[in-house]
Amino acid sequence: MIDFAKERYAELGVDVEAALEAMASTPISLHCWQGDDVGGFEGGDGELGGGLAVTGNYPGKARTIDELRLDLEKVLSLLPGNHRLNLHASYGDFGGEKVDRDAIELKHFQSWIDWCKAQGLGLDFNPTCFGHEKADDGFTLSSPDKGIRDFWIEHCKLCRNIGAAMGEQLGSACVTNVWIPDGMKDTPADRLGYRQRLEASLDTVFAEKLDTAKNIDAVESKLFGIGSESFVVGSHEFYLGYAIKNQTALCLDAGHFHPTEGIAEKISSVLLYVPELLLHVSRGVRWDSDHVVLFDDATQAIMAELVRCDALPRTHIGLDFFDASINRIAAWAIGTRAAQKSLLLALLEPREKLRAAELAGDYTQRLALLEQAKAMPWGIVWEEFCKRNDVPADQGLITSVQDYEKSVLSKRS
Repeated sequence: MIDFAKERYAELGVDVEAALEAMASTPISLHCWQGDDVGGFEGGDGELGGGLAVTGNYPGKARTIDELRLDLEKVLSLLPGNHRLNLHASYGDFGGEKVDRDAIELKHFQSWIDWCKAQGLGLDFNPTCFGHEKADDGFTLSSPDKGIRDFWIEHCKLCRNIGAAMGEQLGSACVTNVWIPDGMKDTPADRLGYRQRLEASLDTVFAEKLDTAKNIDAVESKLFGIGSESFVVGSHEFYLGYAIKNQTALCLDAGHFHPTEGIAEKISSVLLYVPELLLHVSRGVRWDSDHVVLFDDATQAIMAELVRCDALPRTHIGLDFFDASINRIAAWAIGTRAAQKSLLLALLEPREKLRAAELAGDYTQRLALLEQAKAMPWGIVWEEFCKRNDVPADQGLITSVQDYEKSVLSKRS
């Protein structure tokens, strides 16, 4: 079957083996928070805050680090290719000790580093600027209270250094991404003041220059959240300007914009001005609801734009969704594989023929090629990718998840 697919694609000038090689060398960063509904291991009351909400109560949620790692290992066994883990600071291995966020140390994450090394994973990191009493009023790095700002500045500085240690030990740069929930439910009287304070706080956080071979700084925007419907301090315009000015990576989250606004069209513009791009592939439904990623038009458009811009070497692809209404292992696997399928479809586009037609002004040929590509046997190539990586094809995915639910998840009370 794969020989048939290769022949068909060769007629369009597409090298299937090159596409498979690109797939194998493009990791997806799996978000740890899908496994336990963004709970973490700090021993708190589980209140997220910051405009975040997890819906559903499907049985089998991971309750400990060991359970979360076991679940992640199961997910990894269902995914073709090589991947990374995206970890929030609230998931440290604190051993039952109460450690506030301005006092976290590398030792609290060493077991995660060791686990990733054993699994052959790279590791990405995030300060956790929500779910804390010092974020209850909706402000962290932009707070009018200097004591609050200083607390979160210290937390973010510690996270950067921990991220750099992660990158050094694993031999792969850690992307340390800063997202804060700061905003207001109603119209503010002084937008500028909040943004000036945020800029000053970020300047302090990033003042120490770190080796980009170990740590890559990223900043992430948002349109609005629950409780911050009228004003978010860290808007797209704010962080776009900040990333350009300071040459950090910019994170584009697919759920952090208007429901009718896609991030795919932004990619080519952003790449002209920032050194690297971080993507949080998600699915917002009417709001930033972080639904499981689908093999849909929006996800396909994101991946197509990355490939058309030759941007994969400068882009870090991560996932950001959490659904507790369905089996969490299935959600992880289905969402990640949907992102991978979208990437494969993009890699199998007849790019050279499309560009040639466009440059020649032959838009009829361009349209015809795009439509023809949709009907090509990309599914055969996907199954070959799964086969080469010894993971189930789509037909066996749910059976494997159901077996794990019976043998493992059902025993968690």
